[in-house]
Amino acid sequence: MSNLTAFVAGTFDTKAAELNFMVERIAAAGVTVSTIDLSTSKAESTADVTASEVAACHPDGESAVFTGDRGSSVAGMAKAFELWAIKHQNTIGGVISAGGTGGTALATPALRSLPIGTPKVMVSTVASGDVSPYVGPCDITMVYSVTDVQGLNQISREVLGNAASALAGMVKFRPEAVVDGHAKPGLGLMMFGVTTKAVQAIASNLSEEYESFVFHATGVGGRSMEKLVDGGFLSAVVDLTTTEVCDMMFGGILAADEDRFGAIIRQKIPYVGSVGALDMVNFGAPDTLPERYKDRLFYEHNPTTTLMRTTPEENKQMGEWIVSRLNQMQGPVRFLLPEGGVSALDAPDMPFWYPEARSALYSAIENGFETAQNRQLIRLPHHINDPEFAVSVADTLRQIA
Repeated sequence: MSNLTAFVAGTFDTKAAELNFMVERIAAAGVTVSTIDLSTSKAESTADVTASEVAACHPDGESAVFTGDRGSSVAGMAKAFELWAIKHQNTIGGVISAGGTGGTALATPALRSLPIGTPKVMVSTVASGDVSPYVGPCDITMVYSVTDVQGLNQISREVLGNAASALAGMVKFRPEAVVDGHAKPGLGLMMFGVTTKAVQAIASNLSEEYESFVFHATGVGGRSMEKLVDGGFLSAVVDLTTTEVCDMMFGGILAADEDRFGAIIRQKIPYVGSVGALDMVNFGAPDTLPERYKDRLFYEHNPTTTLMRTTPEENKQMGEWIVSRLNQMQGPVRFLLPEGGVSALDAPDMPFWYPEARSALYSAIENGFETAQNRQLIRLPHHINDPEFAVSVADTLRQIA
């Protein structure tokens, strides 16, 4: 059983009744609980951690939080709370908060800053919509409040009580970490449906040496993988599927952000990368396709996902962006180019077979690549899903890890 403290965080000047109700439920479950006030009104607080204590963590001090302007105050307190959480993360058993759009934006940056595995619950009025701006690449549990987080009633007691009990259970029965010294190092692998065969073969080949963590290349998948790299959970990465770059550069719905590959640059861990699924940009159903792309080649992956084939010019642009990131990596790096195709659709007699586009991609990478003792570019005469390519990837990782 965990003996760490569960924290209830929120604006106690306006939501004390709701927040204290959750405090009571957590305490009733036998979990030590403490309160954090995130109010920006400078009202007197009875919380265990006052708003002034949190605000003092802002790089520019309390004056950057208590500005008198609601927008800047919320932004300032969100930053201060994030830094407070980072500072105290070793004593945090879990955190729960509740609020509307402002309260959600106020609390979730701190929740995102906590390590994967630390229980995090956000009760929010916006939890039934697109929560990606709040959750990001983290394991935040979002609970839709149904009614507004304003006053206790039959519905809010049920929802807040369930959320509080959930956090209490997560804290109380948190799985124990492996401490016997026999845990395998973690290996991050990026996968998409069109590279599944390759990733499965690589993970199987390396199963005796690594515990595999496979991430779906959905934009947030890449950010999740890199968050684990930054957090020290992964000892090496096989970044086979870099397709999120396509969407980032050309308006797709599964986009990376500009920090893609950043964790590898910062942490300098062994990295084997490739060009998986750089032949496609992801969009939704056919009726959602951007007008500017109306004359392009599309493939209906399923009723809600439409893939657009990338052109030679787009591949050239992607290659230049990717190689600019590869050249910043100072750890052991190998980047592999499969000459036979980059996805299940980029193969002879398949819809996205387009050697000219692939050639433009590879030329851009080769022309910009800065070879060094630790950083090498390798061409292989295989398709990315060929068994021989998977063996080469696994063997390459063994050579540099």
